[in-house]
Amino acid sequence: MLVDGKPYRTVWLESAARSVGIIDQRKLPFSFETVELTSTEETASAILEMYVRGAGCIGAVAAHGMYLASEECREKGLSSVDFDECFRKKGNELCATRPTAVNLEWAVNRQIEAVREKDSADEKVQIARDLARIISDEDATWCKQIGEHGLDLIRSLLSNKESGDPVNILTHCNAGWLAFVDHGSATSPIYAAHDAGIPVHVWVDETRPRNQGARLTAWELGKHGVPHTVIPDNTGGHLMQHGMVDLVITGTDRTTHTGDVANKIGTYLKALAAKDNGIPFYVALPSSTIDWETRDGVAGVPIEKRGSEEVAMVSGVTDEKIYEETDVWIVSPGSPVANYAFDVTPSRLVTGLITERGICEASESAIHALFPEK
Repeated sequence: MLVDGKPYRTVWLESAARSVGIIDQRKLPFSFETVELTSTEETASAILEMYVRGAGCIGAVAAHGMYLASEECREKGLSSVDFDECFRKKGNELCATRPTAVNLEWAVNRQIEAVREKDSADEKVQIARDLARIISDEDATWCKQIGEHGLDLIRSLLSNKESGDPVNILTHCNAGWLAFVDHGSATSPIYAAHDAGIPVHVWVDETRPRNQGARLTAWELGKHGVPHTVIPDNTGGHLMQHGMVDLVITGTDRTTHTGDVANKIGTYLKALAAKDNGIPFYVALPSSTIDWETRDGVAGVPIEKRGSEEVAMVSGVTDEKIYEETDVWIVSPGSPVANYAFDVTPSRLVTGLITERGICEASESAIHALFPEK
């Protein structure tokens, strides 16, 4: 995607050095900065501290972190077996950073399996480097295909609108290109519709406590010229009751092969409101986000609990021209705070899943029909 006319992805291999480039999403929307990662430890910190966010982006960054891990293992002069053990341990360090997003473990395990098949340290490093690039390219391609499939869905809704009226889409958290390598999942159909000349308007949930909607989704849509309005998280139900939402599209950090959707906290409430008001609720995801082992999302998906400071404090600027951020405490001193980062929306509340292979029902039979090799 373009940032002030320059194309960017969320992660890339630096050409002149043993390092990985990322966008520091903590600084957006007030400052656009990139960071170089040079070690497994730095990669783990970047994921844990949310320099990078979103299932696809986390997975791709982890894949690149595993390339850095391979370089570190090679420097130790280890035997092939010991190299693999060193590599596996570094992968475990990355997996421990964010337990809910399945793409992270998927990318790490894919690297571990590929590297194990090679004998020499040089071959192992080369395959890890190549696979990091392959995983990034796959993610971008799959998200583009999600946009193509979702475009037809948005176009069908336009036929029910008065001439000139936009299709109103509500989304939650950030499932844009910043959350993946490029294009995004939930935003990919929106970008495709906008680029095709279909009038769209996006209701952007602020998405407390880290405000990924207000800070990231709104920034993305603004850069691309897509009409949008930022709303408090609790506004969606009111808009749905009054006919101001035609479609809900969210992303997901992990979707079970039975159709249960784990996504940013508050998604479940949006799905309930959509169901009550007869509004289609779709989830956009590449297949790398599908959990092929877990059946019951509510009982089986680990829900990350993050630090209380994310809820108790907010960060922003006091001067729109200076853009120096300040942290402000907003909770009564001494009050305990709970910060559950995700919730699970049961498959019965999901109208359909938009994947790189097409749209299907959120059911075990439909998902496996779309991905029979699984």
